[in-house]
Amino acid sequence: MNSAHSPASPKTPGVVIVTGGSRGIGHAISALLAREGHAVAINYATNAAPAEALARAITEQGGRAMAIRADLSKPGEIRTLFTRAHELGPLWGLVNNAGVTGTKVRVDEQSAETLDALFNINIRATMLAAGEAVRRMSTRHGGKGA
Repeated sequence: MNSAHSPASPKTPGVVIVTGGSRGIGHAISALLAREGHAVAINYATNAAPAEALARAITEQGGRAMAIRADLSKPGEIRTLFTRAHELGPLWGLVNNAGVTGTKVRVDEQSAETLDALFNINIRATMLAAGEAVRRMSTRHGGKGA
């Protein structure tokens, strides 16, 4: 990303949670945020190794980061993600990057269980995570606003 198209860096970088932050686009987002001076809470659901490796790389380069396991299909784990991320400092932002595609099947072969999993991660978790961020960032809840 060149500077002509990237948003202005904040005056005071803060903690940013990146859901699904250890692989693919999430990895790139986490690394960019760290380069811009943010502390990064790198969320993963099952595979700790890539998240821990990225957090280690960021800290070895002088940044602040931590890998946090949280299954976003479980609302209690979303709250835990935000609580653990606070160990890095106050929340500055959230990147709702996590998502699943499900199994490629014909419509007449689709199951309710697969659709539940898709909605739980792609819609419900996204909205619940946004709600947690608002409760920490909004002036209405004592935050500095965003």
